[in-house]
Amino acid sequence: MPVFEYGQTEIDYLKRKDKKLAALIDQVGMIERAITPDPFAALVTSVIGQQISSKAAQTVSERLCQLVGTITPDSIAAADLAAIQACGMTMKKAIHIKGIADAALSGTVDFDALRGLPDEQIIKQLSALDGVGVWTAEMLLIFSLCRPDVVSYNDLAIRRGMMKLYGHKELPRQRFERYRKRYSPYGTVASLYLWALAGQ
Repeated sequence: MPVFEYGQTEIDYLKRKDKKLAALIDQVGMIERAITPDPFAALVTSVIGQQISSKAAQTVSERLCQLVGTITPDSIAAADLAAIQACGMTMKKAIHIKGIADAALSGTVDFDALRGLPDEQIIKQLSALDGVGVWTAEMLLIFSLCRPDVVSYNDLAIRRGMMKLYGHKELPRQRFERYRKRYSPYGTVASLYLWALAGQ
């Protein structure tokens, strides 16, 4: 399975920029996080994973794959709505997944063209879809398109990891942004370590 790739350049930069993060990196070592290179399949999987545990999300995704074979716009469009829901998700999520397939087939979102767009534009396009918020779009940037500089304020575990690392009881947006700028241009690698610290 493909993983998010990073190396010594990113590690050296982050360690130089932040002593506490440097200690965490030394303690955890290299992190392997699986990616889904196909953005359409990745977005469907992200919607499935909203507000449920990663183990539950994996089970539902596996059932959906059994139902449709490969997750593509055509296979989702051809599947029965009730059958998609029966994979273990809410009807609302099933409708959203159908909507994503429609957007792909109608050309509302050109998933192949996403690779050539800047992060902000991708977030704007995807979060316009029903059931896809900013967080889901940011996860796609990381776990499908492998963008190097994503630290999501909308991700509870990232904020929890940050508070734990720096000993804060709360994390106002301003303080979060200060750390995010410090990690740039390798924010995604910092995110991997903050997740590890938060137990994700």
